[in-house]
Amino acid sequence: MHDLAAGRLAVWATAWLTGRCSYDDALDATTGVTAHRVAGMPGTDEAVPLGWALTALRSLGEERLRLVLPSPGDTRGVPAVPALTALALDSGQVAVGARVALVPEELGTEMVAWTAVALDGAPPTAPAVEGTLRAASGALDLAVGDAARTLASLDLARWHPEVPSLLAGLAKGVRAPGLPEDHDPLAVSVLGRAQRLRQVLDLAMADAPGAAVTHAQAAARDEALRPLATAVREATVAAYNWVPRG
Repeated sequence: MHDLAAGRLAVWATAWLTGRCSYDDALDATTGVTAHRVAGMPGTDEAVPLGWALTALRSLGEERLRLVLPSPGDTRGVPAVPALTALALDSGQVAVGARVALVPEELGTEMVAWTAVALDGAPPTAPAVEGTLRAASGALDLAVGDAARTLASLDLARWHPEVPSLLAGLAKGVRAPGLPEDHDPLAVSVLGRAQRLRQVLDLAMADAPGAAVTHAQAAARDEALRPLATAVREATVAAYNWVPRG
């Protein structure tokens, strides 16, 4: 499954800051068995454990974090801090609060290094527009249907026999693991489908073993799959950023 460190931090830090889960549950779910260190937290001169940073978020007055998945040409939701924009684009993910933003960098499978960027003095930034979960779910359905012919023409099943089972599993319902217990069931389902489709996209965007793919063919493939990639990205953000109303 395609897990996002910034997504996990955003959803669990928000659950803790809003009183929906305990600190221990939030920390365990965010870190798992991986070591996490955070550099640049306000008031610190060296890297600190993620647990310390999580506690500091409340001291800073944070009420929630949002996942933002920036891409070249689309940095909506990322505060206009030059150093942050560059870091977020390089990582492809960032957890954004009102006082601080945190960008992860995976160092192998056992370590995640976070860079915290203080947002004091940054111009006010409206969060990226998030569609409803139902809209995100519907967009996924439409994008999959539109991309079906492209996926077939790429003959993915020949090179990647796991693709048919990944697609077939969507109809049976897919639930993403590792979310708070009170997370909206639709958000859990939407995220699970988006994660599985991200796997399909990764396979589709990689050249088949030994195949000679021309620049024009690759460009046509990328253009055909772009709507699906956009739908997956927007669904992922909507699912991680869901919070109960009231």
